[in-house]
Amino acid sequence: MTFTPTRAAGLAALADFVDRAGHDYAETRNFDRGPGDRANVSMLSPYLRYRLVTESEVVAAVRARHPGETAAKFIQEVFWRTYWKGWLELRPSVWTDYLEDLASLEATSGGWRRDYDRALAGATGIDCFDAWIAELAEFGYLHNHARMWFASIWIFTLRLPWQLGAALFWHYLYDGDAASNTLSWRWVAGLQTAGKTYLAQADNIARYTGGCFTAAGLASRAAAITATPTPAPRPLTMPEPLPTGRIGLLLAEDDLAPETLLPGRTQVDAIAALRCGHGRSPAVEHFIREALGDAGRRAHTSLRADATTLPDATAASVHSWAQAHRLDQIVIAYAPVGPSAAAVATLRDDLRALGVRLTPVRRAWDEHNWPHAQRGFFAFREKCIPLA
Repeated sequence: MTFTPTRAAGLAALADFVDRAGHDYAETRNFDRGPGDRANVSMLSPYLRYRLVTESEVVAAVRARHPGETAAKFIQEVFWRTYWKGWLELRPSVWTDYLEDLASLEATSGGWRRDYDRALAGATGIDCFDAWIAELAEFGYLHNHARMWFASIWIFTLRLPWQLGAALFWHYLYDGDAASNTLSWRWVAGLQTAGKTYLAQADNIARYTGGCFTAAGLASRAAAITATPTPAPRPLTMPEPLPTGRIGLLLAEDDLAPETLLPGRTQVDAIAALRCGHGRSPAVEHFIREALGDAGRRAHTSLRADATTLPDATAASVHSWAQAHRLDQIVIAYAPVGPSAAAVATLRDDLRALGVRLTPVRRAWDEHNWPHAQRGFFAFREKCIPLA
């Protein structure tokens, strides 16, 4: 089970899966058959995560093959990622609170440390959990159902801080993004929907893994976790007008589909890829570097502009690049709340001090859907997912 970090590989994965996106997916998607057999799921999540393939492309391809509600379950899963991003975009303090909690935990050696080390070593004695921690480290992927079981065991059986589990997934997962990862862990813990926890059960694990695991010793109840009230949603920032003059395009990891980012007649004079490390595993960082390179090559071909990779994501290197190409303005795909957004915000402030304007461009998909993540997913679904 490997992921090739190119758009071509993402499109090939979509073409391979699209016939199975209807009833087959709905009936079998919850079964975790292990890393040797992922035919019942799409394996598109790493490509969607970095927008090597976009959500609109995936939904359009599936609808074309499965009209009506035949593929409703799969399409709903695509929209879950969008919902999580929109929800966090409207409540960015949830992300900063998580980071503060994580920093506080990592600065201490609390009573959880021994059990934490045992969990990372795959030495808990819980057969499924120890297998999943090894699978996560080796493949950078877990089935979605296994992620829920893993998080539940981490929180309620091992009694480990959920923030450390979310950080572990962020480190290893090829498809990890700030919103989907953090908020899914909060959901299992009962923080996302107040009082509604997810408790892993041995018989459920046995059923959906084909009897591979006994899952002995799991917690029989989910102890409540104290949390601060969820903040009210804030309005989205207004989109900025597209710049004019000589335009440079910066590519960053959250959106690697430069061919469709800007209006069709926009002239791009230079392209650069930004590498911003965010503490992921070497395998994930390698995937991102290669994906950035692939996006740069495609942008060079489709936009007919010079493409380069900057040595770092500092204002000095971006400013030098802008001067070398006599750029009037620079655009970048809007980065959703998370590490990339923080890095881009710092870069934008630093460039402003140098007299260079950096303009974020938000896709129509996000512009339309994110404002509807005001409440729960099902209210969002009614607003955003048409039946056909």
